[in-house]
Amino acid sequence: MAQAPSSARPEAFPGAAPLQAALQNAALRIAAGLDATACASAAGLPPGTRSLLLLSPDEPAFWPVFTAAPEWLDGAPDPMDRWSRRVIGTLAERCHATALFPFGGPPWAPFLDWARASGRIHASPVGMLVSRAGGLFTSFRGALAFDRDLPVPAADATPCRSCAAPCTATCPVAALGPGGYDVARCKAHLRHPEGRACLEGGCLARRACPAAPPGQRLSAHSAYHMAQFLGAPHLEAR
Repeated sequence: MAQAPSSARPEAFPGAAPLQAALQNAALRIAAGLDATACASAAGLPPGTRSLLLLSPDEPAFWPVFTAAPEWLDGAPDPMDRWSRRVIGTLAERCHATALFPFGGPPWAPFLDWARASGRIHASPVGMLVSRAGGLFTSFRGALAFDRDLPVPAADATPCRSCAAPCTATCPVAALGPGGYDVARCKAHLRHPEGRACLEGGCLARRACPAAPPGQRLSAHSAYHMAQFLGAPHLEAR
């Protein structure tokens, strides 16, 4: 169980600018957040949480930073999760917050629910989360829970409202649709030569989303997650 944020220690980051600078150094960004009112009704938060900041990779800068880290270079399993624990955990200690992660369960922290509750990140026509900043590559490496009020990003309208929804017609095997996500069909496609474009460059449906600029997520980053997807029994909130 996560520990409650402490209110007995002085604040290491007296304002938003130092926190933003620390995140930039780690190639992370604040993708969304919950204020005190939203935190009061959100499940899965440490007691006393008044602000929650959801942290996403700051792409395309993230992949070069991550692959220069010891977790990637040591060849041990789960390098990105270990990197996230170290980097976000250290940041949490510095700013007297509680670090939360979308992996390491069960129980699984409800990152998807928090994201939708922020009003900044939305469900797409193919079910995956979408945002104006990240398109269908919206993902999280962790979150910071504070026992004090911090500014959080404002709600933002879904980019799907005026979109022709190319994501709904791009999957080569129609694994994404109104009936949900056919994981078995997707994995079978990735294991065949016809699935090479998805396996090496990232999901074609995600890449079709016009909300995020082309090349925002580097192909090597996408290929890493696709390989993890094929070998992982649990789909994390990437």
